Amino acid sequence: MRTPEREPRNTKGPAAPRGPAAPRGPAAPKGPAAPRNPNAPRGPRTPREIKALIDALDDDDEFDGDDEGERDSLIDVPGGARLQKVMAEAGVGSRRYCEELIGAGRVEVDGETVRRFGARVDPDYQVIRVDGKRIPAKPGLAYLAFNKPPKVLTAMSDPRGRKTVADYLGDRSERLFHIGRLDYDTEGLMLLTNDGELAHRLAHPSFEVAKTYLADVSGQVQRDLGRRLMAGIELDDGVATADTFRVIDRSGQRALVEITLHEGRKHVVRRMLAAAGHPVTRLVRTDVGPIKLGNLKPGTSRSLSTREIGELYAAVGL
Repeated sequence: MRTPEREPRNTKGPAAPRGPAAPRGPAAPKGPAAPRNPNAPRGPRTPREIKALIDALDDDDEFDGDDEGERDSLIDVPGGARLQKVMAEAGVGSRRYCEELIGAGRVEVDGETVRRFGARVDPDYQVIRVDGKRIPAKPGLAYLAFNKPPKVLTAMSDPRGRKTVADYLGDRSERLFHIGRLDYDTEGLMLLTNDGELAHRLAHPSFEVAKTYLADVSGQVQRDLGRRLMAGIELDDGVATADTFRVIDRSGQRALVEITLHEGRKHVVRRMLAAAGHPVTRLVRTDVGPIKLGNLKPGTSRSLSTREIGELYAAVGL
């Protein structure tokens, strides 16, 4: 006979119904954050933080080593920039390398050799030279070599809508000047800068900056052509004289010649060769003073190096 199952005995009785929850009071205000332990490790610094630290050290008059090197009689410019910083920003090299140049006595400021790493200078007004060559210390100056294509006007604008040099330079903030001119059909090397003093001297005939051209000419070139050109060719506006001349290549009734002269009269190379019996079919300028066209592509430009700028300064006595 099966025994019926017993129901579990409830010894606690029915649960009392819960009343409404008591309302919460306002949250206690948070106290100030605990101060950060300065000795606690931190994450890596960002590039911007690193640059800010370097700049702060560089501008700190109490920076260790500010007066390292031999003393000299150059008077520091109050609030001026440290010499090695100016040199580095001019493209001479790293600041450590610039310090080595200063320590070796290879740097001059206003004609005086400086050996102190911490010398303070004003790059806007003082002339700084390395190994006797002036560097472009003034901030904001630009120096460009440009390979002008044919059928481009040597100008920064043209009311007739023709292509100009400015069309190839992009959106530059500087107001650049072209040094000298190239004819509309002539191609090759042009220099552009916003350094007014240098531009004036390079363009002025009294400084006799040499310019070299390659010319495709028609007619069989005689052996005495170079002698005639260097002796002087009579033109409508006076005698024009070549500095050097050589034949690069001959092919039948055509030849490729190289001519160097320091004159800047309009169409002077074309007129000289035409007067000598050899009309020019193509003309390319390859050199302006110490600056060479090299393999720069037509319609493109490049910034001149610090060495090239120094050579330009030297060519015009700056």
